[in-house]
Amino acid sequence: MRNRKGPQLIYISTYPPRRCGLATYCEDLVNAIEETGLFAPAGVVALSQTPGENIYGPQVVREVFQDRRADYTAAARFLNEAAPDGVCLQHEFGIFGGTDGDYLVDMIEGIEAPIFTTFHTVLSRPDAYKRDLMRYLADRSESVVVMAPRAVSLLNDVYGIDPHKIAFIHHGAPVPTPTSNQEIKRRLGLEGYTVVCTLGLINPGKGIEYMIQAMPSIVERFPDVIYLVLGQTHPGILRHMGEIYRDSLLKMVEDLRLTRHVKFVDSYLTRNEILDYLSATDIYVTPYLGKEQITSGTLAYAISLGKAIVSTPYMYAEELLGNGAGILVNFRDPEGMAQAVIEILSSPERRKGLELRSSSLGQIMVWPRVARQYSRLFMEKVSGGMNRGSRAVAIPVNGAY
Repeated sequence: MRNRKGPQLIYISTYPPRRCGLATYCEDLVNAIEETGLFAPAGVVALSQTPGENIYGPQVVREVFQDRRADYTAAARFLNEAAPDGVCLQHEFGIFGGTDGDYLVDMIEGIEAPIFTTFHTVLSRPDAYKRDLMRYLADRSESVVVMAPRAVSLLNDVYGIDPHKIAFIHHGAPVPTPTSNQEIKRRLGLEGYTVVCTLGLINPGKGIEYMIQAMPSIVERFPDVIYLVLGQTHPGILRHMGEIYRDSLLKMVEDLRLTRHVKFVDSYLTRNEILDYLSATDIYVTPYLGKEQITSGTLAYAISLGKAIVSTPYMYAEELLGNGAGILVNFRDPEGMAQAVIEILSSPERRKGLELRSSSLGQIMVWPRVARQYSRLFMEKVSGGMNRGSRAVAIPVNGAY
């Protein structure tokens, strides 16, 4: 790995084919940064739950089993032998072993290269151990990245992290391509329907039952509406609860006599399939229940495609939609969701205004722009970047480049 053109980064994260949003995010980030042409091909240290669970491609240079503590120190030794110019850590509590993922400390303590950490969860009221763990990771990092301005304030006010060390960079999203909504609907068997959609790994925190409960009022006004629930049950939920949640949703659909108007696509969708379904969507809904959620890849995707959006006011949705790029409704409020969807469908002007504001916001969230922002952050700090004569760039907290 030492004989290379340009600085090299190695990422620590889950990675496809593991099925989770963090894995998809890391793959998109790796590919987008590589497309800048500024860096040598990247490597990934991938987190897995059990041996043989995932068959990785060549980008994965090391596998760490989540609950095998010795793997973490071995990975640090591997990274030091590989000698990358920077290590990019994607942090989420649930993917590392130990108490609140503290096995990660064994790895981080031994790494000699500069570390850049992206926090995918920033709790507003962490317990002392989570707070201290995140503070430690920030102290060991050259810079930390968050995806919402609110997270910058939280890291400073709640965790005591120096704001000059924090960069706000949007969650990346695909560059939209010109597509015909009606043509994609025909291809997906949705011709003649007005499509409302929720996408992602299914778990009880998604709040899908509240959107289902909203559907009778919507269908009464607009009989052509169909609500698509796209995605498999989250693997963690499947292991511990089976399909109890999905089965409860299916029963609700039957009890409310909505079988023609609510459809489940129970599969792990490819990126192209996700983009097709979102392109066919007329209104995107995130009825999530957790106020603390500080990022959502599916919401970022929907915004990048210029969709009219209805959402509950979790932190990330408030940040992105609070300026009028969508409609926010209360948590656990089927009536409010129905009212918002009906308002959009009743007024083409209202819908068009939401789509334009969403599309405008999406333009600053596309992966090429996000990759340039990450690249500036890396090139300012890593020795390889400085040796190539890159000019140090001040990284503003608000992420405006």
